Amino acid sequence: MTGTRHAISALLLYSSLLTTTAFFSFQSSSFHKHGLLPSKSIRLKLLPGYPPPSFTSLVLAAAIEETTPVRVGVIGCGRIGMVHLGACSKVPGVKVMAVSNPTISKAEKAAKEFNVPKFTSSADEVITDPDIDAVWICSPSNKHAEQIKLAAANGKHVFCEKPIATSLPETVEAINACNIAGVKLMIGLQRRFDPNFLRVKKAIDNSEVGEAIVVKVCSRDPAPPPIEYVKGGGGIFCDMAVHDLDMTRFLIGQDPIEILAVGSTHIDKSILALDEPSERYDTACAIVRFPNGKQGIIDVCRQSSYGYDQRAEVLGTKGMILTENMYPSTAKIFKTDFTGNADMPYDFFLERYNEAYVRETIAFCECLVNNGDVPCTGQDGLIALVMSIAAGMSAEENRWVKFSEVIEKVFCDEAGNSCMTLGFSDAIPEGFKPTKKIEDLIKESGPKESKFGRLWKSLVAAN
Repeated sequence: MTGTRHAISALLLYSSLLTTTAFFSFQSSSFHKHGLLPSKSIRLKLLPGYPPPSFTSLVLAAAIEETTPVRVGVIGCGRIGMVHLGACSKVPGVKVMAVSNPTISKAEKAAKEFNVPKFTSSADEVITDPDIDAVWICSPSNKHAEQIKLAAANGKHVFCEKPIATSLPETVEAINACNIAGVKLMIGLQRRFDPNFLRVKKAIDNSEVGEAIVVKVCSRDPAPPPIEYVKGGGGIFCDMAVHDLDMTRFLIGQDPIEILAVGSTHIDKSILALDEPSERYDTACAIVRFPNGKQGIIDVCRQSSYGYDQRAEVLGTKGMILTENMYPSTAKIFKTDFTGNADMPYDFFLERYNEAYVRETIAFCECLVNNGDVPCTGQDGLIALVMSIAAGMSAEENRWVKFSEVIEKVFCDEAGNSCMTLGFSDAIPEGFKPTKKIEDLIKESGPKESKFGRLWKSLVAAN
């Protein structure tokens, strides 16, 4: 019956890194017998309760409605791309039409595994394909901005893994392009969709521990990345702590004011030879100051001998809530010389956050199918980048840095004849905007590029 919705309950279970298996329980006579999927597409809505029954399950609410499926393409068939592809291929109301990868054999393999009709080595072919409504950008970071802008120009909605771009000007340009084109842009900050962090967020929003006063986030990797990964990545604050900095803002629910950060090197001395100061750190801490004196505290390290260490703690006026590390099982061993978990914590981020990646994919699919609001916006990605850059400034200059300082940076050509500031873009939140007039900022800056301007060399003078 056209336009009629039938409520259902869907339990989504998955047990491997790259695949997701769905089991649906149907409660309407209009469904096919023997548990088969109906021919009509499905609209999904995540249930408000957190966490799900177990960390390996997702509880979804859905409604059946006759509508054209949302057609998507996935760019990049690496580890992250395959996770998103697997999730997209299982979401009712969404059909994966094409995949791309520079190594076409990987694209072909992914297409066969998930029954995708088209594969190519060209990202542009996917983005400009008239049969595609939205794209998942899972390519290298230096490709993101141009692919976002091309997608916007072709009227495609965009999910993009963080970062939006490797520079602030490019980030703002990409966000503006989507806003002007009227397409949705969601950024992959997957920890916002992790059941553990979501439960902490729920406790804060529901005042279960009173008003939040201090948020502490810990992030330690099992082993340091190769120096090739660190070089050119913006350093520990941009390529690692960005998630933790974003999490302090997400949990507190306010835009921060300023930051004090320190960094040091203890694990891999070879990175001391790198050019960027923040790239020379493998260990760092930061204090983030929020309105009304609230504080966010993070500590990050590129090596943890005991596995992937991801914890959060919130102190409130009426109590405290914290999350512990995730383990492959709940089994414990009891012996004369040892009592504790039978397994070590997860030692790979895709295993630790597999459910979060799937959840964020489903969340964007829900937005597309139901034409809803994006839960993690381009502005969220921009602010996370600003926080990371400010942390690097603070660590190098040994002082508190206001986030508005980053936004106030002015870029001029070598002759000083053409200048612009990012701070007056609509993509910048009000609390981050400069307090001075643009003429005064240009006058103070002159033709010299700031110390941190080297991170943002992609500015086009014509803008």
